[in-house]
Parts: sequence; C-alpha cells; structure tokens
Amino acid sequence: MLTPTEFVDDVMTIVQQRDPGEPEFHQAVREIAESITPVIERNPEFRRAQIFERIIEPERLIVFRVPWVDDAGRIHVNRGYRVQFNSAIGPYKGGLRFHPSVNLSIIKFLGFEQIFKNALTTTPIGGGKGGSDFDPKGKSDLEVMRFCQSFMSELYQHIGPDTDVPAGDIGVGAREVGYLYGQYKRLANCFVGVLTGKSIDWGGSQVRTEATGYGLVYFVTHLLQARGRDWQGLRVIISGSGNVAIYAAERAARLGATIVAMSDSGGYIVDSAGIKLDTVKRIKEVERRRICEYVDEHPSAEYHEGPHGIWSLPCDVALPSATQNELDGDAARQLVENNCVAVGEGANMPCTPEAVHVFAENGVNFGPAKAANAGGVATSALEMTQNSTRESWTFEQVDARLRNIMRSIYNQCLQAADEYGQPGDLVAGANIASFLKVGRSMLAQGVV
Repeated sequence: MLTPTEFVDDVMTIVQQRDPGEPEFHQAVREIAESITPVIERNPEFRRAQIFERIIEPERLIVFRVPWVDDAGRIHVNRGYRVQFNSAIGPYKGGLRFHPSVNLSIIKFLGFEQIFKNALTTTPIGGGKGGSDFDPKGKSDLEVMRFCQSFMSELYQHIGPDTDVPAGDIGVGAREVGYLYGQYKRLANCFVGVLTGKSIDWGGSQVRTEATGYGLVYFVTHLLQARGRDWQGLRVIISGSGNVAIYAAERAARLGATIVAMSDSGGYIVDSAGIKLDTVKRIKEVERRRICEYVDEHPSAEYHEGPHGIWSLPCDVALPSATQNELDGDAARQLVENNCVAVGEGANMPCTPEAVHVFAENGVNFGPAKAANAGGVATSALEMTQNSTRESWTFEQVDARLRNIMRSIYNQCLQAADEYGQPGDLVAGANIASFLKVGRSMLAQGVV
C-alpha cells in the first residue's frame, strides 16, 4: 500500500508526463489528491479500482476549428473545446468560456473542478467544460452571432439534454446563449433543455442570472455564523464586476453589508460610502464599458489602475470573483493584516495554494470555490428539471431551493472534514465529500 505522499507523487507523475504544459490542471489535481489521501487509506477499494487515476483522464476531449467572418468580410479562425470529464452521476454539465486566455489546460482545470462542484450540489450532474479563445469584447452583435453559430455547428453533435448540457461562463452571457441555442435548435430540429442560462421567455429559470453570486453570499453567511456574526455593517471587497460579482454585491448589500470596492481587468474602484450597483450594472451589463467610468458619475469614488491592489484595502469579507489565481500569498497576508474574517471564492480557483494556506494559518474562515460558487450550476440543474417537466417555478421557489442547496453543501463539507480528522477545514471537506460520491458511483458502474 502506498503512503499518502507516494500516492500524490504517483498521481502527479502521471499527470505531468501525460499532460505537460498544463499548470492550471496540475494545480487542481494536486489539491484534490492531497485532500483525499485519508479517504484512499480508509477505503482501499478506491485504490484497487484506480478510481482517482481514472477521474483525472477525461472521458472525452473534443477540440475543433471555429471559422467565422467579421463585419468587414475578413475570415478569422479560433479554436473550440469541450471536455466531457466525468458522467458517473449524471450528464456532463459545465459552462462555455469565451476569452483570449482559454487553452486546453484552463478548460481541463475547469472541467476537473466541475466534477466535484457538481457532486456537492445534490443534483444528478456530471462534470464538463468548454469554450474558445474567441474574445467577444469589441465585437458587434452580428460578429458574435456568426461566431456562436459556427461554434455550435460543431458542438451540437456532442451535446444533448441527457448527454451534455453546457451553460455560460466568462464571455458567454444571455446574448451568446441565445445565439448558441438558436443554432442548436436549427441543426437538431428540436426544442429541448440542452443549454442553461436561457431567457425566461424560452425555457430559462428564475434566479439563474443571480444564482452564483447569491449562492456565494448564502455560503459565506454560514462562515460568518460560525463566528457569531452576520452581514450587517460589514465592509466587503469583491474582485470582478461581471455576473458573479454584481449579484454577490447585490445580495450582500441587501443583508446589510457595504460594498466598498469592485474591479475589472483594468483596475478597481473604491467608494467608501458603498458602491452604487445600479451604475455598475448599467456600465458593465448594458453598455459593456470599463469600470473606470464609474468615477465619472460618482466623483467621490476613486479609480486605481491594475486590479490586484484591491486586496490591500481594509475589509471584513473578501469575495474574489474575477479569475483563477488572482489572489496570491502576499495579497492574503494583506487581508489578514487588515483583519479580514472571511473569504469566499466566487471565481474558480481564484486563490493560490499559498493564499489558502495563509488563511488557514491565521484563522480566516474560507469557502473554497467548488463549494462556495456552486450556486450557479445548482440552479442550472434546477433549470434542467423545469425543462424536463415543462414547468416554470417562481423566483421565490427557486431562491428557496438555492438556499437549501448551499446549506446542504456547507453541511456536507463540515461533516466530511470532521469524519476524516480535519474538523473545520472546508477545502478538505469539499474535496472529500464530492470524491466519495463520484468514487462510489464509479465503483458501482464497473470499469468504464
């Protein structure tokens, strides 16, 4: 029997030799492997069946060319991806990301994380992810439509309501989902729930737009309650100003918090009186402009170039909600020095391993992404349920279910961490609880 260190070393050797040059994927695999060593020791059947070694290899990896024509008649070629990672507990589920940074490593990291996040939601969905290095910023609606139609012309062959159900992610909002779904419907000649994040008018779910941000706040509420606190009067900084950040800010503010800073890739704004969310929503969601323009309308606010300085600001709660590895060890130490009491990951893996270690060492309550930001995919699963039964639930019904799911996720993490000798460690708890569910399902289904 291998020791825990030997198990992790063996896994990482496999991954690094098979998938060189994929640092984000390697980082995600190592984090899970290190957390589940007590599970492997206590449950030797997982080791004998090579469960984790099978999980780290996608069931299917699809890479394809996406040609499209811009408004001036020029032809462009981008690369499309869909990683169908694991279907042990349900059809593949995970978003599509359109961003210049997209590459195979990032898509595999996101899809791998999605396996475990989805397992925590209590809904029957497997893990997948996809996207393209296409950048929708600065493109006209017609250019985005042409790209989405070309992208879906290949992807539609590989997805379906009981096979793989994509959703939105960075760069893929309501506009893109609409174009993608229209092309799918045209090619497949059927109207089914094959994409989530759809408009309410044609099969979408209430709360889906707000779900990841709201769910993040609901999860962090439990972190605060563990310290005998609530949101009232707390000062909160949130990186990003996209969907997750905006609706996390909205829900936290309604619970009594003051949102003092938000950011985008260019820099961050600080408004000590509280960020005016109506302005941010209009600038980012409607006009698709830069957050620096906030100060033109609110001159008492400040704008600072570069997004990373946001972590130097004093706050009670930090919600990194922009992108992976945006909050490093130095930033974590600044938050600790400024007496931050809770951090919840709104983006996927926004905190580096060093940052997570700093929070643990200094008693900062920490909500890892696969638990804290699972509200979006959980509500996507609720949208799938509504599509399957041809029902439409009210905002209040979906929001209540979302609250219950986030409570269940928190309790699963606590219970698993306690059961495996790491009480209070929600990172370990999330990894262990989700791995147990996926691993047991794979054992039951044989070597497939």
